[in-house]
Amino acid sequence: MDNFELKPERKKVNLKSLVWNILTVGVLLGICCLAFYFMAIFNNPNSPLNPFPPLAPVPTLYQTVTPTQTITPTSTIMALPNTWTPTTTIQPSPSRTKAPTWTLLPQMITPSVTPTPIITPTESTPIKTSTPMSVSAKITYMASTDFHPDKNCDWLGVAGKVLGTDGKPLQFQAIQLGGTLDGKAISLVTLSGDSLAYGQSGFELILSDHPIASTQTLWIQLLDNTAKPLTDRIYFDTYVGCTQNLVMVVFTKTR
Repeated sequence: MDNFELKPERKKVNLKSLVWNILTVGVLLGICCLAFYFMAIFNNPNSPLNPFPPLAPVPTLYQTVTPTQTITPTSTIMALPNTWTPTTTIQPSPSRTKAPTWTLLPQMITPSVTPTPIITPTESTPIKTSTPMSVSAKITYMASTDFHPDKNCDWLGVAGKVLGTDGKPLQFQAIQLGGTLDGKAISLVTLSGDSLAYGQSGFELILSDHPIASTQTLWIQLLDNTAKPLTDRIYFDTYVGCTQNLVMVVFTKTR
């Protein structure tokens, strides 16, 4: 028992715990370094440590502007009098010398020519052409109540239709009516086929809201698509009676 020595037990070092402790200390030191780094940039954004320094501030209107130096001219300006009245000098205008008067000799005088007035035929004058036409026209008179029963006798007009050589209706043919009625100029144009009450190629032209008598002062004419006349101006009469207040004109191509 006397020779027995007590030896202290050696504890085994846990390498795994040591490694975790070293890593924990490293993380804490890194956090402290990052905190110091961010505090340095926060206090001084323009520090060289900041990889993204702020842009230079844009000068505003409220910044103090250094006044520029005013240059005072050194030249001496002559003082003008208090009252200055300009003096105007009128230059005499040169006198004009009249040109000598020339006297024309009798042989130098050209006799004046009096133009002959040109007589323009009026609308009431029938115009006849020698060009043979390929369309004939037939005019009859009837009561307008056959087509306008609601108008009674309060109507005056011209109507009709256009037929071809085979007797079939021809549409889109131009019909022109002109002249004077009761002292007023009349000028109307229509196309065949615009009034189907008189047939597929029917047309109608209204002259007045009441019958008026006239003698050869109105004319009607058939035109082609180029406004070339296919007939002469065909003059007709109008009557006051209610049984003749519709002038019926039938155009028929003969060739």
